[in-house]
Amino acid sequence: MLDLSELDFAKGNGLITVVAQDATTGMVLMVAHADREAVERTIATGEMHYYSRTRGPWHKGATSGNTQRVVSLARDCDGDALLARVIPAGPACHTGARSCFAGSDTGDALLALDATIASRMARLRSGAPTASDTGRPSYTVRLFQDRNLRLKKIGEEAGELIAACADGDRERATEEVADLVYHALVALHAVGGSLADVQHVLARRAAPAAPPSSSPATAPSPQ
Repeated sequence: MLDLSELDFAKGNGLITVVAQDATTGMVLMVAHADREAVERTIATGEMHYYSRTRGPWHKGATSGNTQRVVSLARDCDGDALLARVIPAGPACHTGARSCFAGSDTGDALLALDATIASRMARLRSGAPTASDTGRPSYTVRLFQDRNLRLKKIGEEAGELIAACADGDRERATEEVADLVYHALVALHAVGGSLADVQHVLARRAAPAAPPSSSPATAPSPQ
């Protein structure tokens, strides 16, 4: 639980900075401000509330429906900023973009793909309609519904990637990597994983190894 007494609202003239991050993909969605009342409302309702210097208090998504459900709130070391990990119900930006940061939708294409796959899985598990405009389930949903198909496709895409690399075909190899990543992410979500889990593994592997601790010399046993 967030301890409000540890937040320093005075430093920012009654406001703290809030960074909203997609809890599923890790994408930074927006940066805003909050006063004490906004943080209290956020905790009480489980949805993000902010404070605008021009509009005053506002509930994200109150009019647009693009709410942000809170997963966790964490203060920074100085207590004048919050990291809010959220599940967005729609775009974070008033322009209709998923993120307020220019180019993030393109630059974070992998994160967007993971979010789309997660959304398909969530709809399938909730029993919500999964049919596309054609009246048939989307390809991603069909992969979720057919274990043999999704595993077969991983093998096929891996084989095609090997062939492209063997031929030295950079363009085709790039396309095949994209196909393989997509099918691998579907399979990962099917067993309860996500791209965030992969990122955590890679971060752990990239962390520098701790130097071996030197053991203190052992004192001779008294005779």
